[in-house]
Amino acid sequence: MRMAFELQMLAAAVVIGLVHLFWAAAAAQPQRGLKWNAGPRDTPIELTGVAGRLQRAFANFRETFPFFAAAVLVAYLGGRLGTLTAYGAALYVGARAVYIFLYAFGVPFVRSLVWLVSLIGIGLILAALVI
Repeated sequence: MRMAFELQMLAAAVVIGLVHLFWAAAAAQPQRGLKWNAGPRDTPIELTGVAGRLQRAFANFRETFPFFAAAVLVAYLGGRLGTLTAYGAALYVGARAVYIFLYAFGVPFVRSLVWLVSLIGIGLILAALVI
C-alpha cells in the first residue's frame, strides 16, 4: 500500500525541521562554546551573523510546522485529500526547504515572499477541508 503524498510531504517537513535543528546548532557552537553547551545555559548568549539567522529561521519553522502537520493530518483522517491538499503540501515543503537557505544567507524580501508561499500551502490544505 502506498503512503499518501501529503503524508510523504509531512515526513519531508520533519526532515527539514531536523536540518534546521542541526544546522542552527552547528553554526551556534563556535559562538557559544562547549562550556556553555554542556552547562546549565543560565546566561543566554545572543547569536550573531549566520548563527543568529539560522536560530531565527528554526524558530520560524517551529511556528508554522504545527499548523501544517495538523492540517495534513485532519485532511488525511477526514478523507479530504485531493489536488488542493497535494499542491498545498508541496508548496509548504518546497517553500520551507528554500526558506532556510534564504534566511541563512540574509536574502531580504524574497525570503518573506517564500514564507508567504508556505502559508498559502497551509491555506490550500485548509481550503480542501471546507470545499
